[in-house]
Order: sequence, then structure tokens, then C-alpha cells
Amino acid sequence: MTSERQLPLEAVEKYYTEKLKTYGPTPLGVDWNGPDSQYLRFRQLARIIDTETPFTLNDLGCGYGAFFDYIKATASVVDYVGVDVSEAMVHEARSLHVGPNGPAFEIGKLCSRTSDYTVASGIFNVRLEEADESWWEYLCDTLRHMNEMSRMGFSFNCLTSFADPDRMRPYLYYADPCRVFTLCKKEFSRNVALLHDYDLYEFTVLVRKEEYFKK
Repeated sequence: MTSERQLPLEAVEKYYTEKLKTYGPTPLGVDWNGPDSQYLRFRQLARIIDTETPFTLNDLGCGYGAFFDYIKATASVVDYVGVDVSEAMVHEARSLHVGPNGPAFEIGKLCSRTSDYTVASGIFNVRLEEADESWWEYLCDTLRHMNEMSRMGFSFNCLTSFADPDRMRPYLYYADPCRVFTLCKKEFSRNVALLHDYDLYEFTVLVRKEEYFKK
């Protein structure tokens, strides 16, 4: 993936910064309904990670660092770097996670290092004025980047095109889970799981590389 092909995310950055200003470092502040759905979502993403052994983790679109708090509660040792396009989000994440040997948070669109795993929660949802196919290309390029920056595997979620029509919003992107699954199987790994059974209007994809099974 090349950064030149990425869509400009300035409008998305402003969208989430305003959410943070309105709701603070809460699930609503990153445009989710509440803590219960956030916990359920994190549980799906975390299924890519072997938490019994030390690991390194990239969190692309980290917000205020809520996934770090979730995974730290169950993992043995985690070396974590969160990345977000919103400077306000990163500032909030840093202020909430002060201390020696704590997580690192960076402003940016892409991961700055290779890690064992990469997760991305919600970064493909808010397309605003971008056309569906342009946003699809952004999604594909970002997944290629996540694949390049992950040794063991990566996970991400998307809103589903199978959502109830009356609940769908024109500024959000609803991905076809079959199309996403096919992309991941063809380009990234034979070992791909599509999770669409946890009662939210979304799905999660886990991509496990061959190295995952050689540990």
C-alpha cells in the first residue's frame, strides 16, 4: 500500500474530533452506542490475538485508547502502539495512559512499525461524502497496509450491507461481507474467519497468517 493512494481523511478527522468534544473519552465520543456494544466489538477483534504469550500490537484508529484497556485486562504482556488521524484523540489517549512502560499513541493515517498483530475498529464506517467505490478502494489499500505491518495476523470490522434499510445512514459505509471475505482470502491468507453472529449491524474479519500456526 502507498500512502499516496489513501483518501484524504481531513473530514473524517474533524468528524471524530467533534464527537470527542461533545461526548468526551467515551464510546459515544468515538461514535459508538455505548459500552456494552463496544465491549462486544472488542471481544471479536481480540480473537486474532494469542494473549497467553507476550505480543506486539498496532491499533489503527485507536481513538482514546479503549482497546488497549480492554486487551491489557486479559493479556500477559502487550507492547502497544495506537495510531489515529485525530490529534485531539491522541492527546486524550496519552493523558489517560500516563506512566512508565505504558502504551504509545501516534498521530497518523498508517502504522509506523511492524507488529505481531494489527486491529482496526470502526475506521471504515464514516465515509461522509466519498463515493462507495472510492471508499472501497481506501478499505482495500488500508487492509493491504495492515497485512504488511502484521506478522501473525490482523482483524477489523465493518458495518454490514445486510443491515436493516431503515437503520442505514447515507454518510456511513456498509460493506458487503462476502466481497471483503473474498478479498482477504485471495490476497492475504488461506486462514480467514468472517464473524457475523454477534447481534450488531456489522461484521468482523480475522486474518491469520501461516506464521500464527508456527509459534
